[in-house]
Amino acid sequence: MKPLLATSSRVLLISLLGLISLSTLAASLTLSSTDIKEGAFMSKAQEFKGFGCDGGDISPQLSWSGAPQGTKSFAITAYDPDAPTGSGWWHWQLVNIPATVSELKAGAGSLNSGLLAKGALQINNDYGQASFGGACPPPGHGVHRYRFTVHALSVEKLELPEGASSALVGYMINANALATSTIEALYERK
Repeated sequence: MKPLLATSSRVLLISLLGLISLSTLAASLTLSSTDIKEGAFMSKAQEFKGFGCDGGDISPQLSWSGAPQGTKSFAITAYDPDAPTGSGWWHWQLVNIPATVSELKAGAGSLNSGLLAKGALQINNDYGQASFGGACPPPGHGVHRYRFTVHALSVEKLELPEGASSALVGYMINANALATSTIEALYERK
């Protein structure tokens, strides 16, 4: 019995080491920004312009590195899980970013900015615009979290129907994701 147990233990150990190696590879994707920081409040530049808000509505500069082998495109999402909707609030969904791109300049998410790579597609946010829509939490609602995430995808292009919902886009992104990296920034209106 002991040799079988020892063999089983070795197989388990090798399997666990393999999983650790895979998770280490996936964890190598890193997102950074000169405009937003993990756990820090965003500036007025990233506040929405409209809906009672009067910010700059400028998407933050984002750059990423360490994409895993097999990455064929990227997607960027910005999501507020604290919005009082029952389902959060999608501020930005940008898909079909070519694998050769590793940075978005500040303002790239504006309508007709001319700063996005050919083929990149912005999906309607929850404001109803195919662009970045800044933070605009209700006054007095407390601090909201804004999750900016880069997704390394295994496909060059997500095939999406015209007018795809944010939920469908999120599903397609997650179904094809090889790795992700997130910066969670904060915002509040008193």
